[in-house]
Amino acid sequence: MRCIHVAEVEGNPAICYDTGLNPRSFARTKMSANSLVEPGFLVSPDGSRKAWTATGVSEVNNLMRVFGAPFYGERLDSLLDEVSSITQRGAESQQKILRAIVYWIRAKLLLGDKKSSINPGAVFINLSGENTPKGSVFFGPKQLSQRCLINEGNDFDSYNCPDLDGMEEAAFSAGVMLYKLLAQVHPYQINDHIFQDMREGVFLPPKLAIPGLDNELCRLINAALLQPVVKKRTKESGTEILSKMLKILLKKEIGIVKVASLFRLVPKEENNQIERERKSFTFKQKIVVSTRRFYIRNKYVLIGAAIGLFFIVFVAVNMSTTKGLRPSTTGMTPYAVINSYYEAFSNLNHRFMEAVIRGADKSDINVAVNLFAVSRIRQGHEQNSTPPIISARVWKDLGGELPAPDVFGVTDLDVEYLGGAEAAGIIIFRATYLLWFPNEQEPSRRSDEITLKLHRGSWHISEILRTIVY
Repeated sequence: MRCIHVAEVEGNPAICYDTGLNPRSFARTKMSANSLVEPGFLVSPDGSRKAWTATGVSEVNNLMRVFGAPFYGERLDSLLDEVSSITQRGAESQQKILRAIVYWIRAKLLLGDKKSSINPGAVFINLSGENTPKGSVFFGPKQLSQRCLINEGNDFDSYNCPDLDGMEEAAFSAGVMLYKLLAQVHPYQINDHIFQDMREGVFLPPKLAIPGLDNELCRLINAALLQPVVKKRTKESGTEILSKMLKILLKKEIGIVKVASLFRLVPKEENNQIERERKSFTFKQKIVVSTRRFYIRNKYVLIGAAIGLFFIVFVAVNMSTTKGLRPSTTGMTPYAVINSYYEAFSNLNHRFMEAVIRGADKSDINVAVNLFAVSRIRQGHEQNSTPPIISARVWKDLGGELPAPDVFGVTDLDVEYLGGAEAAGIIIFRATYLLWFPNEQEPSRRSDEITLKLHRGSWHISEILRTIVY
């Protein structure tokens, strides 16, 4: 069912928009007011253009219809749907569709960035010259057209990428239409992944899909289809791409070129080579796309598995490290041991922390190990020499501005003697400090009662009794 069409309203022809909404829903969505002021545009081949707005609203079968002045022409999507039957209908039908696309490109260049719908289902083109100059193009109001196309069952527009707008959107749409006409197949598979394919540039390049096509036109179609792909987009603007397309397709001395003139004869050997390249490209693209999308779907699972594997390897390597290379507290005073422990915690130096702890709770070490593993994986993935996690003390020395998503560690450390003596081989301290975690706006204030014991001439932490103040 066509919801955008020309029909008689009160005995006169009009462009009609069947919204599919009952009177109550129509009023609640405020379409009754918006649809009468949102403009469409009529572009004539002489370069003139004028705004079109709906002139009234009527009720048909308990559903609301918006209507306005008529335009005599054919819907562009109906013409494009004929591509599938071109082989049976011959070159005349193909030439007709090319004329429609050329008129559309010329009209869009004349219209510029003015907001209107370029969805082929909302565009009418006059190919006959009846009642309206031949080559005239009507672009419907954008929001009203979208509402009606959804009502038709067109949940998405296979000729436009939702990430684009303005002339870049128009260039992309022209590229899709020309590709479909000349290759006789849509560049993207029409399925739930079509917009993802557009964004990632998943299509067969025109030079492989349309053997023998004019090289410059091939390049322009390819450039148009790459508009949504930021990393592969050319420096040409949408206006430049459309203008260059029009220069190839519309000659001043002969008018719109013949479709056949856009092709050269391809020798058998070259055609065989193109076929081999097409199969190779399709095979490689399928593998790359499948791998990338598998990673996207399972990114967090893979990262978790990588962290787990890294942790296992890391622990195995640490265990194989000779004891002579391990950090120790030999020669350090009790105060130095405590200060060094919290500094190592801030720097994720879990090896030194392990050398300090002897009998005390190791939860701090577990935190340091996990953050260290995540830090190394991020650093390798982002290929950045700068550590992704910054010591809280260094961050505070640099000004300590919030938010601080990559900050971890201890600041404002204060160590107080509580009891014991070095001669007795046991000393007790209280350490109060602020602990900053990544992505946290406020630190945690903690108070640790720490017992140090002398073991083989070196001081070690044998007990940590922790109180979290807030």
